[in-house]
Amino acid sequence: MELRLLRYFVTVAEERHFGRAAARLHMTQPPLSRAIQQLENDLGVVLLLRSAAGVEPTEAGTTLYAEARALLDQADRARARVTAAAGPATLTVGTLADGAGEAGTRLAAAFRRRHPEVSIRFREADFTDPTTGLRAGLADVALTRSPFDETGISVRVLRSDPVGLVLRTGDPLAGRASLRLAEVADRPWFQLPEGTDPLWREYWNGAAPLGARPAGPVVRTVSECLQAVLWNGSAGIAPLGHTLPDGLTWVPLTDMPPSRLVVAWVTGQENPLIRSFARIAVESHR
Repeated sequence: MELRLLRYFVTVAEERHFGRAAARLHMTQPPLSRAIQQLENDLGVVLLLRSAAGVEPTEAGTTLYAEARALLDQADRARARVTAAAGPATLTVGTLADGAGEAGTRLAAAFRRRHPEVSIRFREADFTDPTTGLRAGLADVALTRSPFDETGISVRVLRSDPVGLVLRTGDPLAGRASLRLAEVADRPWFQLPEGTDPLWREYWNGAAPLGARPAGPVVRTVSECLQAVLWNGSAGIAPLGHTLPDGLTWVPLTDMPPSRLVVAWVTGQENPLIRSFARIAVESHR
């Protein structure tokens, strides 16, 4: 069995859909379908049950999935060890300012177990660059939040978090169980700097085009956002889970799309450590 075919199969089994798997693998669906058929022919078993809704692994497919993941992980570790033999291996992980904690203890522990010889460096970027330096070559892989321009960038979603309005605890709306964006349409809204990714800017502007809300102060980090709310009463939004200082509270916004925590890397990047980091990140958030 070729590792390439096993990698294809694992992707289809995880996505439960040939179209989504093909997109994740940056290929078209017909050659992916032929590759899976070749693997089934080589093994002499049916691995996937196909339907209009997608695919489901058979019992044989479930067994192969577990074995294939183990083989692929072993292959990645072997590549990493060979690379490490040539010199110390370092991986630079880009994060948004104040967001390094989103890497999570499970991800850190799992990566250390598989790659104890690799040194991890973190690079914090401000809100002007949600890709955290990937395109400029300043980071190898990013733990960040979408949406942003994904041209030339591969993205896997780790989780989706509800978004809420950050308010001062004495605010008349602070005791509400939930809010809608229209209820705070007249509040000054924090602004992101000029040159910020347009998709990213519109999302954090409450899913509204630039200029559609009263302009508040310009901010570059989570801390600056929180201080703008605390001191000026500006409207600010944040994903569930951000630690708030005393004097601030969080109220869910029912009509705000969730914030997606993602792992991202430059498309076509062949560094096995990057692929391994991305796979471990997905596993640790599953």
